[in-house]
Amino acid sequence: MKGSDPVESASAIIDARIKELGDWRGKTLAKVREIIHAADPEIVEEWKWVKPTSPGTPVFSRGGIVCTGETYKNAVKMTFAKGAALQDPSGLFNSSLEGNVRRAIDIHEGDKVDEAALKDLIRAAVALNLNHPNESPSATLRAGSGGTRRGPRAGKSKPKPRPRAPGSRPSFGR
Repeated sequence: MKGSDPVESASAIIDARIKELGDWRGKTLAKVREIIHAADPEIVEEWKWVKPTSPGTPVFSRGGIVCTGETYKNAVKMTFAKGAALQDPSGLFNSSLEGNVRRAIDIHEGDKVDEAALKDLIRAAVALNLNHPNESPSATLRAGSGGTRRGPRAGKSKPKPRPRAPGSRPSFGR
């Protein structure tokens, strides 16, 4: 694949992964991929996060990551990078619900995918990316949905020291 188009290479890797799975997970990933492209033909396929312990992950992007298509023993997981900022009136999100940024849909063997609702969710994710192109998912969440940053420094900025007059003694809260 040396010298080939990275998009074509990623698509070929995804094709190979679907074929390699050869079971309901491959069929489900192929179906989800078809729905994603039907929802927005301009979505680009990528293959990311290859590590010695992982072959990598199919990623679907437009203006940023829209979603991933991970395969596990018992599920095909679609993780939406900015899922917490998306409206989900059909209740498709059923995994990673406690997170501040991402949301996921776990599809198990025999599950029926609500294609119309999934297309709407994909289109909303693309619109969010295109309307906030330079923001991280957490920045979009904070700005757009009232979410807050969580973590050890949340809301705890250190005050800047004020200059003292030469020869004066420091005040300790007096």
